[in-house]
Amino acid sequence: MSLTLRTISREQHLAFIRSLPSASHMQVPAWADVKSEWRSESLGWYDSYEKLVGVGLVLYRQLPKVKRYLAYLPEGPVINWYAPNLEDWLRPMLAHLRQQGAFSVKMGPPVVIRRWDARAIKAGIQNPEVKRLREVEATELEPRAYEVADRLRRMGWQQGEDGGAGFGDVQPRYVFQIPLKDRSLEEVHKGFNQLWRRNIKKAEKAGVEVSRGGFEDLPVWQELYEVTAERDKFRPRPLGYFQQMWKALNSEDPDRMRLYFARHEGEVVAAATMLIVGGHVWYSYGASANHKREVRPSNAMQWQMLRDAHALGAEVYDLRGIGDSLEDTDPLFGLIQFKVGTGGEAAEYLGEWDFPLNKLLHKALDIYMSRR
Repeated sequence: MSLTLRTISREQHLAFIRSLPSASHMQVPAWADVKSEWRSESLGWYDSYEKLVGVGLVLYRQLPKVKRYLAYLPEGPVINWYAPNLEDWLRPMLAHLRQQGAFSVKMGPPVVIRRWDARAIKAGIQNPEVKRLREVEATELEPRAYEVADRLRRMGWQQGEDGGAGFGDVQPRYVFQIPLKDRSLEEVHKGFNQLWRRNIKKAEKAGVEVSRGGFEDLPVWQELYEVTAERDKFRPRPLGYFQQMWKALNSEDPDRMRLYFARHEGEVVAAATMLIVGGHVWYSYGASANHKREVRPSNAMQWQMLRDAHALGAEVYDLRGIGDSLEDTDPLFGLIQFKVGTGGEAAEYLGEWDFPLNKLLHKALDIYMSRR
């Protein structure tokens, strides 16, 4: 199959995404408006019949003082990654990005290598010999993913460093997902561990109420999010970022982004944002108060979000990034412990890959990033 690549309109890009069962929220055209500090471009792959068969959202970050760019395709491009002629998909992309002034290309193939179910992860946590998730025998392997990795290496792509939980612009390599396809809500609830079921009941008894908010409620979200950032020692995004995200994503699709609040006695004690693209639903950002944790608002909120995702017909509810460490001394261990209680599964993606178009500038960027 001969393929050609060219710049496409946002409308063509969005129509293609809508024709798929799902795609990453970072590959919809509106994500370019969320990341407005980057220049953006929609790419389209056409087959010999002039049919659009793949798309990619490229974000360009300019180097200081020179017109050279890092070209980044977060969790993309949206192409047939298992195609035997993968080189024919990626070579024209590299040629195009070079023409656009890119000195390096970074992409995140949306390809899962392996999965671990909750039982396997729990066994790994309980085994003192096991330190990392990758040391646990996988429940499910995708052999084709290893072929994709081999092809990329042969083409000259370099695997990025392990992203761990991947907060910030580098996307997570390990995520936690709850499969919803062909499962009833009762089956999903039964999949929760005893603690999760008890906490949901506890929140219900305490009178925790979960409701959706709108754009005008984002300052309330921000207040709680900043409390969380201070407690968990990370740098919070500003209110303007979430306002921009809401406007951009919901102008493209009125139900692309949602906001949830858990209240106890009228006080907001937990909040979260949800993103929806086709059959894939993400729990995107979360926040919680330092007090009233005993009424378990986060469990109540997650259960409501899961029920809403199920009602939408979602095939997967994605809890996003987890760390690879299974040691309770690791600061990210609490994250995997909380998520594994849902009875879902951990998934390892291929991770992010780099192609240096200008090795000198690429190396300079590497040095700069390592010193930040």
